[in-house]
Amino acid sequence: MALDLATSSVIDAYTPREAPACWVEVGPLVKAVVTATVERVPYAVVDLLHVVARLALWAEGRGVAREPAAWLKNETVDAFVLTGCAGLKPGTLRTYRTWLRRVREVLVFDDGGQEGLKLSAPPAPASPYEDEEIAALRSWARQLRPRARSDALALMALADGMGLAPGEIARLRGTDIRRTRSGACVLDAAVLGRLLVAHAGWEEILAELTGQAGDDFLFRPGHKDPPPDNLIASWTHQHQPETPLPKLNARRLRASWIVSLMRRRIDPGVIAAAAGLASTASLARYQHFVPPLSDRETARLLRGQR
Repeated sequence: MALDLATSSVIDAYTPREAPACWVEVGPLVKAVVTATVERVPYAVVDLLHVVARLALWAEGRGVAREPAAWLKNETVDAFVLTGCAGLKPGTLRTYRTWLRRVREVLVFDDGGQEGLKLSAPPAPASPYEDEEIAALRSWARQLRPRARSDALALMALADGMGLAPGEIARLRGTDIRRTRSGACVLDAAVLGRLLVAHAGWEEILAELTGQAGDDFLFRPGHKDPPPDNLIASWTHQHQPETPLPKLNARRLRASWIVSLMRRRIDPGVIAAAAGLASTASLARYQHFVPPLSDRETARLLRGQR
């Protein structure tokens, strides 16, 4: 379904507050549901994202199948409203139930008496940038005015250098990253629930940016806390390099980080954990971006030679 740019940007950038690691896999399904329904229901896109995401994450925590058809069953919605919304007023609970049932109605179709959800598969992962594109975008960012320069480099360093998702980038502060004696820029597990170390090529820029930001946000310092859902999308829409350079996109930058690690044959468990993925199975979506090993390299690995 084709949506206007503003709506698409909000959906693309959305991440719940304090999103668990499983959001990386659940999120695309939530966004697919909202994309398919937002223009067919009388609800604001941000409200719809919030309610569907809350239902999906509640269902994930209770072992419900990871698919919209399972989340949106009437009995699942009722259980969610009764047990998954503690502290909310009765009127809010009724609203949630009404919204979720309406979402189900617009997705369900009748095919010979059988019910099913008319919903496309989750979107494919963003394609990574090539190395020369990253270098060109980095050069472009350095030529921007000081404030825009810092924001562009922060976005690139955190996404391409550390593999952070958009919602994580928006919440990170300068004091969250420490530099070791060896020069490494480290994000301790206490910050996002997983250990991250920046790629060496981004260390100097991150050190500069963290010094400038202090305890303020690294990307767009001074923004609201919690950040608006379109914080990154609105900035990249306003700051795009001229052709032939590619557009700057946080999801593509993160994909570039994941694929670069896969191309270097880093252990899949290490990559999945650092990316906040639920399992190494999630990396399969990126495998077609990774060229196969040569026969010579394959033979060397199989033989066990260093």
